[in-house]
Amino acid sequence: MKKPYDMSVPDLHGRLAVVTGGSDGIGLKLAQRLALAGAEVILPVRSAVKGDMALEQIRSAVPRAMISSRVVDLASLASVKSLADTLLAEGRPINFLVNNAGVMAPATRHTTADGFELQFATNHLGHMALTGRLMLLLRAGEARVTTVTSSAARGAKIDWGDLQSAERYSPVRSYGASKLANLLFALELDRRSRVGGWGIVSNAAHPGTTLTNLYASGPNLGRNRPAPHEAIMRRLASWGVLVHSAEAGMLSPLYAVASPQAQGGALYGPDGFGQFTGGPAELSIYKSALSASDATQLWQVSERLTGVLFETKV
Repeated sequence: MKKPYDMSVPDLHGRLAVVTGGSDGIGLKLAQRLALAGAEVILPVRSAVKGDMALEQIRSAVPRAMISSRVVDLASLASVKSLADTLLAEGRPINFLVNNAGVMAPATRHTTADGFELQFATNHLGHMALTGRLMLLLRAGEARVTTVTSSAARGAKIDWGDLQSAERYSPVRSYGASKLANLLFALELDRRSRVGGWGIVSNAAHPGTTLTNLYASGPNLGRNRPAPHEAIMRRLASWGVLVHSAEAGMLSPLYAVASPQAQGGALYGPDGFGQFTGGPAELSIYKSALSASDATQLWQVSERLTGVLFETKV
């Protein structure tokens, strides 16, 4: 049997990491590894109960972990502002921000209280707004910002005339567009940081095809009968085909976050067949994300939609 890939993490004592979506899946595994390396970790989570359970699990594995949770709903711009205000009041420079939380492929179109399509709002707009509102702390910590995208971004495109999928909703197409937005944001943030001297390093990573509850929670929204996604994933995982565990999927984002070799403006993901599984490697930027004009346009549109202007936060 092939030995699972692993990686070492440098000593992170005295460093502060904020990991969204850290209550389960790759976010939980990533937070645990950062805590094991000595970082103080904050988990912004939607459910306080799930947050407490995650803290217990991490402390069980890492008894000396310095870890706490905060409540945030990334689908709500008001909730994002509340979290940012809390962290700004606490005043701790942030050294690592991992934009990881997400929702995938609800069967029917859902909108947020702000009027945005759920996937675009949660996966992209919420994370961009959070990053923008935390700029003072990110600059103070000379932070590395890693935004978790997906290989689904490869074949995706941004429909500028229907960003909210109001005219034509497809669960998979809308998910891919939101993950392409994640990648475009990560690349544009790094470019603007270099030009503006913000001192922030921004990159992107994807975990490959990873067995987490993402395949159950999103696809089951708006359905009366369970979606088949989770059952299919579990079957493939049991065969060891095209799917790997959360522990394995976490490694590429972990590399992007913590490896001294990881660079800004880069994409990291599994090195195996089709980028489904494997150890962390730098990948070629997808053709769908190479347009500088697309990145600029998305940035400007997202600032307008969120009301968060990065230039006023530095």
